[in-house]
Amino acid sequence: MKIRFHGAAQTVTGSMHLIEVNGNKLLLDCGLFQGPRKEAIKRNQEFPFDPASVAAVILSHAHIDHCGNLPNLVKQGFLGNIYATPATVELAEIMLRDSGHIQESDAAYLNYRQERRGADLLEPLYTQEDAEAVRPLMKSMDLGIDFEPTPGVTARLVEAGHILGSAAVLLEVEEKGKKTRIWFSGDVGRRKLPLLRDPSLPESVDLLITESTYGDKPHRDPDEAYIELRNVVSRTIHRGGKVIIPSFAVGRTQEIVYNLHRMIDSRDIPQVPIFVDSPLAVNASDIFKKHRECFDDETWAFMQNGKHPALDFKGLTYIRSLEESKQLNTRKDPMVIISASGMAETGRILHHLKNNIEDKHSAIVIVSWQAPHTLGRRLAEQEERIKIFGEVYYRQAEVATIGGLSAHAGQDLLIEYAGAAQAHKHGIFLVHGEERGALPLKNKLNLQGHHNVFFPELHQSIEI
Repeated sequence: MKIRFHGAAQTVTGSMHLIEVNGNKLLLDCGLFQGPRKEAIKRNQEFPFDPASVAAVILSHAHIDHCGNLPNLVKQGFLGNIYATPATVELAEIMLRDSGHIQESDAAYLNYRQERRGADLLEPLYTQEDAEAVRPLMKSMDLGIDFEPTPGVTARLVEAGHILGSAAVLLEVEEKGKKTRIWFSGDVGRRKLPLLRDPSLPESVDLLITESTYGDKPHRDPDEAYIELRNVVSRTIHRGGKVIIPSFAVGRTQEIVYNLHRMIDSRDIPQVPIFVDSPLAVNASDIFKKHRECFDDETWAFMQNGKHPALDFKGLTYIRSLEESKQLNTRKDPMVIISASGMAETGRILHHLKNNIEDKHSAIVIVSWQAPHTLGRRLAEQEERIKIFGEVYYRQAEVATIGGLSAHAGQDLLIEYAGAAQAHKHGIFLVHGEERGALPLKNKLNLQGHHNVFFPELHQSIEI
């Protein structure tokens, strides 16, 4: 048996690991590599294996860096089954369609410039039609149910607690009379996150492939983030302003909505209009509401005690139409607007920021990590001179950054996770992490007696 680390190796994007066993190829995740344009195009278009030779894919969850290159895999000849939890199947469908739309829009924008220069036109990485071709191959598998993706391999999906439907993968492999137990973490969630169950710890296995995104530090308690969010919303409403929250459409938006619901239900904040203004976030929220089997005990108790759903309540409006979105910027009453994108680079959030950034009564709330050079990062760094749509605005709105909302496990839980897996026979392989996250985690695990911890390079192969 061989395992090849073809993505999310010494980086946090493009998750993709190929297992060759009993003459078959099994792919764990098929994520989109996100990085410099030329490198991203090359890595996403050129698989280091023949897609037609892959027998099956097991998908850990629906984030684009884990499922986003499935359209290319299918376009280039893959015809097998793609196994995932029911919620992941539905989320992946809308995420991939949205990604296809983005690829087409990006290509159209670049081709406008290419045409003016007389240069060759560019093809989108894939289209919405390519994305739609993935859905017929997806097979829903409930957590805890054994299935056989390829001969000699029994697989089981286990709660990962990262986003709705996310799962770790347990593989029991038999080859030439030898049995090997492998655990692939996907992205490990956190305890006490809103809505979702806590991640399940691994069983004792022979080999562990685990994420290491935040292997360098523990996270703050989610309860502290809840209090910070409550305080900024409360003071902004009391001074008559709007709360503007750039938020990722899948996961973070739903967590924020649920937390606001709890605050209103407990009368910690006044009941003001709350708007979710992002078509993708609205569609994702519909899937969250449908898959309540993924909710944790606390959420079920909240719903049963109040006799109301977690993600629907009086005063909450999900906005789909552009016209309704525009109307929000003509209103002067206090409200909360949650809109995409999460780093404030594209989408409707730009219009809400433009219309409120110079209002000293309003607040912009940053609820996730912001990449360098993005508008979200400039806001988080409290810059006062902000450019939106090419126009300069002088920020007077408060900017509050809420830490502790990450959906990834911190160092303490990752150490506990690896300890539960044991994996003394073939070792622990740290993926989905850069050096700054993985190497401190490797050192900590070494100190705790795990001496076979590896940080594989891109395309590195191991044989078992």
